[in-house]
Amino acid sequence: MTIQTAPHSERAAQDAADQSIEIRKFDAPLGAEVIGLDLSKPLSQADFTRIHRAHLDHHVLVFRDQRITPDEQVAFSRRFGPLQIHVLHQFGLAGHPEVLIVSNIMENGTPIGLGDAGHFWHSDLSYKDKPSLGSMLHAQELPATGGDTLFANQHLAWDTLPAHLKQAVEGRAAEHTYLAKYAELQKRSPWRPNLSAEQIAQVKPVTHPIVRTHPETKRRALFVSEHFTTRVIGLPEDESSALLAELFAHSTQPEFVYRHQWRERDMVFWDNRSVMHLAAGTPDDQRRKLYRTTIEGDAPF
Repeated sequence: MTIQTAPHSERAAQDAADQSIEIRKFDAPLGAEVIGLDLSKPLSQADFTRIHRAHLDHHVLVFRDQRITPDEQVAFSRRFGPLQIHVLHQFGLAGHPEVLIVSNIMENGTPIGLGDAGHFWHSDLSYKDKPSLGSMLHAQELPATGGDTLFANQHLAWDTLPAHLKQAVEGRAAEHTYLAKYAELQKRSPWRPNLSAEQIAQVKPVTHPIVRTHPETKRRALFVSEHFTTRVIGLPEDESSALLAELFAHSTQPEFVYRHQWRERDMVFWDNRSVMHLAAGTPDDQRRKLYRTTIEGDAPF
């Protein structure tokens, strides 16, 4: 008789003790704080299920005071799916290619990470065939002022879209490309290296529906961004530009936005199928460093 054994990660989850977790909704259009969770300890299946449900319900989760290693961040991220490696592999953490260093720090005149990440509103990796399910960002070094991250609820953006715009986008698709703003960003700062032919081949333009359906909750959401969306398929250029401008303006209104003010050792986990995000900026004289992992999602529909 053959005895079937659970994979190591499943056995660890089964053996782990439940933690005393509280999920506290923010007074905002999205987001919740997770209290009492220690991600350096094995996470039981019951606790994982609760976190997964909260992530779907609130779209952005904030885990406070996480004293975790990159290995532990990678392991927790992988519970949700395969991880994606950013095209700017130069900014991957040594020994951990799945971890993107988001930082404005220069060492010996060379940037250690991507210092202008999030300069425009976007959903992570929307320029891929399978955009990101979600991203986790863990604070390593924070500035005394600035450095906030804004999140905009795209389910609300769709729900409140005027009828004429709903009619205009229904059934339509748009093109997304990583290179849309790359040259502009290169001119502004040292954070954008020249891309190799191999890197450019990794980010060929893709087409996604303008309104996507969340694969788990079945809620609809706008899925365009000023950073990566370049044109509406099938429309003349002037009509495409005008329609996208209206969608961009509508989708990031203050009533859809949660502004995250970072605390030491915060880890934030957001759903790229439900939200867009924006970096509010950090003063040039202050250091900021965070570690990001990105989970692969499904092809939008």
